[in-house]
Amino acid sequence: MANPTAAILVIGDEILSGRTRDSNMHYLARELTRVGIDLQEARVVSDNRRAIIKAVKSLSAAYGSVFTSGGIGPTHDDITAECVAEAFDTPISIRDDARALLAAHYARTGAELNEARLRMARIPDGATLIENPVSVAPGFTIQNVHVMAGVPAVFEAMVASVLPTLTGGSPLLSQSLRIERGEGEIAGPLSKLADDFPELSIGSYPFQNNGIYGANIVIRGHDGAQVDAAMTRLSEMFA
Repeated sequence: MANPTAAILVIGDEILSGRTRDSNMHYLARELTRVGIDLQEARVVSDNRRAIIKAVKSLSAAYGSVFTSGGIGPTHDDITAECVAEAFDTPISIRDDARALLAAHYARTGAELNEARLRMARIPDGATLIENPVSVAPGFTIQNVHVMAGVPAVFEAMVASVLPTLTGGSPLLSQSLRIERGEGEIAGPLSKLADDFPELSIGSYPFQNNGIYGANIVIRGHDGAQVDAAMTRLSEMFA
């Protein structure tokens, strides 16, 4: 049986302009692999309402779970919550439980829960809050879309809150072998190996180091015995 599937939608002009380097996709991929959920697409869009809505609809229909990153803060360009609500044709408003979390947090810190900060309590009707132990302002889940902050520490904490609620499959296993030969020399045997093990993923990642050419061959799959067998064959081919 195939593993559950997922996609990530990274939202923000700062990502596309190069001002901010995204690390959330890398973190999510690693965590999903660990629990047996296959991340099959990563998409990045700007802070544009039409682009966000279109992407949410498309990814939600194509994958079992969708994770969004960015655009749920207190500023005017944080429009992800409204866009996700519109994608599901669902009303959105400041919700009492989210407001209570923020009110308690700002009371403890002595800061004012002003109109801008209240924007972080906007939750679509019927959505479930995602706990945020780092900065309190919650994310939310609506249908199969998990809406999360873009700040890496907060995103990672929210992922930890969501993963236990999802059904995973078989964790992806991998082994690698360094071969000091050019890709042109190893391509034929690798192609034959891939044909013999069609359920495995076999990747070749070339390197050049101090005049030495070669490739790291990575074999991935959900069946440990098959991965072991393929790696044994690979070792024998280039002994």
